Amino acid sequence: MNSLDDDKAQDVVVIELFGKSDIADYLVVASGTSGRQVVAIAEHLHDRLKQAGVKGVGTEGMSQGDWVLVDGGDVIVHLFRPEVRAFYNLEKMWGVEGPAKPSAEFSTTAAPH
Repeated sequence: MNSLDDDKAQDVVVIELFGKSDIADYLVVASGTSGRQVVAIAEHLHDRLKQAGVKGVGTEGMSQGDWVLVDGGDVIVHLFRPEVRAFYNLEKMWGVEGPAKPSAEFSTTAAPH
C-alpha cells in the first residue's frame, strides 16, 4: 500500500478474497489520473515487489495504460484510469463499494482485515 500512496494512487480499495476465491488473498483496485500515471504506478509497484523478494511478479496492460494488472501472487493490483474503472466496476463484482464517481482528489478506502 505504501507504494500506491507514494505514487498518489487515488480511491484505493482493498478487497479481502479469503473464502471467495483461490486466485489471491487480496485484490487491490486503484486509479491514476492519466494513462501515464497508471503505468508509472504499475512500474514502481512491480519494482518494489521484486525488491521485496516477491517471485514471478507479472504485469498486463502496460502498453495501453488504461487498465494495468500487477500480479504479486497473494495480492493482485488493478490500476485504472478513472473512466475505465467506472466502466468495469470490479468492486461491484466482488460485492464491495467502490468510489462514488471518478475523483480528482486523493482518498484511500481499505476493507478491514
